[in-house]
Amino acid sequence: MLYRKIQEYIEQYLKSDSNKVLIIDGARQVGKTYIIRHTGKQLFKNYIEINMLEDYIGGKLFEKVTTADDFYLRLSITAGDKMKEKENTLVFIDEIQAYPHLLTMLKFLKNDNRFTYIASGSLLGVTLSKTTSIPMGSIEVKPMYPLDFEEFLIANGLGKEAINELRRKFEAEESLDEALHGRMLDLFKRYLLTGGLPDAVNSFLEDRNIVKVRDIQKEIHEYYAMDASKYDVENKLKIRRVFDMIPSNLENKKKRLVIKNIENKKGKRFSDYKEEFDYLIGSGISLEVKAISQPVFPLIESSGKNLLKLYLNDVGILTGILYRNNISAILDDVRSINLGTVYESVVAQELKAHGFNLYYYDNKAHGEVDFLIDDYDSLSVVPLGIKSGKDYTEHSALNHFLGNKEYGIKKAYVLSNERNVTHAGNITYIPVYYIMFFNAG
Repeated sequence: MLYRKIQEYIEQYLKSDSNKVLIIDGARQVGKTYIIRHTGKQLFKNYIEINMLEDYIGGKLFEKVTTADDFYLRLSITAGDKMKEKENTLVFIDEIQAYPHLLTMLKFLKNDNRFTYIASGSLLGVTLSKTTSIPMGSIEVKPMYPLDFEEFLIANGLGKEAINELRRKFEAEESLDEALHGRMLDLFKRYLLTGGLPDAVNSFLEDRNIVKVRDIQKEIHEYYAMDASKYDVENKLKIRRVFDMIPSNLENKKKRLVIKNIENKKGKRFSDYKEEFDYLIGSGISLEVKAISQPVFPLIESSGKNLLKLYLNDVGILTGILYRNNISAILDDVRSINLGTVYESVVAQELKAHGFNLYYYDNKAHGEVDFLIDDYDSLSVVPLGIKSGKDYTEHSALNHFLGNKEYGIKKAYVLSNERNVTHAGNITYIPVYYIMFFNAG
């Protein structure tokens, strides 16, 4: 079984007497159902699981539920023998977004306090935005993402003691020795190939067959695209078009979306595609990075909406699209291959999984800085430059950014394949795998 950090969070919730129902939110195939099922069966003698998407496709037993009593009656049809006391009965409502009215129903189920509840959803960001009566005081939404690099390391046999020692070295700004650096970089590159989707990681661990891994990633990528058309029939072609454009956009010098290219129509604006962007971001299948022109802490106060970058939610899907079954581009440092897009994607994935909102610096005159994050200790903005090649010390946009004293930047990081942790002014150069220890807190 793959170790997932969120399991501890779920366990704490299920053991507590929380006055809210926990909903695990995330894209399909990131492991939500599996980890809830595994944890729930460990802690509760009577475990009840209802998949609302299957119900919607099938008998629609829960489609017209309007009261708690009605919910219990319908639940009893399939699980009446397991409906015992709250302390030993867990009801897991999977794919709750299939019936948005059940989000409101959770409030009444919780107030009734008859059983312990937990739920999961794949389109909650979209569903909640269209739900008129959101029981915000009665639900807690916790996002879940593909395996991050730390979870991937554990899956590959690295113990927690080893990871804690790596964390200590990161915090002390120490370099790893050559052997350990080589091992970490090798695992990092393998993570670029497999990504963090559980099925792909499990396949990689079983037989190291990249063809099988790519088949899984391709299937999930297509599944995401098909899901979009099921959700919004009217806009499905535009959603699919934007989704399919993400890899090619990332290969451009300026990686942001070009609105006129979506339908090849002049005069279109960002606002014309708001619903499409909301779906792709709210469903969890893509990650948004917002533009910042005036980097003032906190960044949310000055973020723009019309210069948006979109990354795929899993770096393994991206490398599969870009390089298919050829692993040399990633493993062998082929000089003709620019891995900048891949490295930025994995950093975006790590930052998002660790609680950061994603921003980048945009300046027409001086260029772009890859990522900006908030530092709540110093109450300032921290820029991150991502480098995949040997020229990791060349970063004119970052230099201009740091040269502006009005921004009050106290420190910056450049992440690359270089082993040594070094300093140049207020820039710290660190190995790219140390991104695993950046946390929003």
